[in-house]
Amino acid sequence: MGRLKIGILFGGLSEEHPISIKSAGEVAKNLDLEKYEPYYIGITQSGSWLLCDGPSADWEQTANPRPAILSPDRGVHGLLVLDEGKYETIALDVVLPVLHGKFGEDGTVQGLLEFSGIPYVGCDLPSSVMCIDKSLTYSVVRSAGIATPNFHIVTADNDIDADKLTYPVFVKPARSGSSFGVSKVSSKEELPAALAEARQYDGKILIEEAVVGSEIGCSVLGSGDDLMTGEVDRVALTHGFFKIHQEESPETGSENSSFIVPADIPEEASTLVKETAKVIYRALGCSGLARVDLFLKEDGSVVLNEVNTLPGLTSYSRYPRMMAAAGIPLGEVIDRLVTLTLAGRDG
Repeated sequence: MGRLKIGILFGGLSEEHPISIKSAGEVAKNLDLEKYEPYYIGITQSGSWLLCDGPSADWEQTANPRPAILSPDRGVHGLLVLDEGKYETIALDVVLPVLHGKFGEDGTVQGLLEFSGIPYVGCDLPSSVMCIDKSLTYSVVRSAGIATPNFHIVTADNDIDADKLTYPVFVKPARSGSSFGVSKVSSKEELPAALAEARQYDGKILIEEAVVGSEIGCSVLGSGDDLMTGEVDRVALTHGFFKIHQEESPETGSENSSFIVPADIPEEASTLVKETAKVIYRALGCSGLARVDLFLKEDGSVVLNEVNTLPGLTSYSRYPRMMAAAGIPLGEVIDRLVTLTLAGRDG
């Protein structure tokens, strides 16, 4: 058999554009070129799609970019690439979207891929929509019997009575990735500024109670009943809250956090985290991969924090670290994801 033609989407229009480039770079380093023939499609911050030689910090200038689009026409089943005034077609066997945040894990690109008919790695359109919106995530997960923070929704059409909140609270965009636009608010006087900050990223805002507990992550891979997890991790904070993607140089560490993998928690707590993560993953209809973040409280109970359907794959990201700690390096993670995707589509 010949190599599988894999389209790797990176960049994108969200605030996580630079993180996506780093994630795609790690995918490129770990991709088995005896199995795969990669086609790297970078999406610029202005929304242009370019076929290029590979992801790098300056890929738009150095990676020989050519205009290309993913055709929604199933007769093409791949890319249309502009070359010397003419379009050539490149058929793709599978697409790996390495896109974080808006227009990457919110169902947008998944919808385009559904039109195209090309199998794609990761959660489908409905589960992506549910997981990007924390209020929807919480509602679905609560119905599955899993605890979530108590929360209020603030939109342009409604407001919140600051005197009725129990502080501290977290104010965050409802549909945004990482910790962009997130503020910890200790008094009602801080609330207006926090709302203004969150509105830079989304018109729908969540105000949620601060949960006291350790931040624990669980990487999940698979579909349906056939799920596996990596080793769970714990975010060790010195102060503030976790926001590594906003550090100037996250590769060299964070000013306030580090990761302990496997997490230094009792075995029964680790088992509870893994089993709860699987319940959440299934309840939301996830497939392929996701990172489920939970709070582990002092009484041993867990509370959902968030679900990330296209978690970072950078050299410092949590998902690949947790999988590697379980004996599954990133190259094998990619192999399993592609195999799962093609088997699901064939089924």
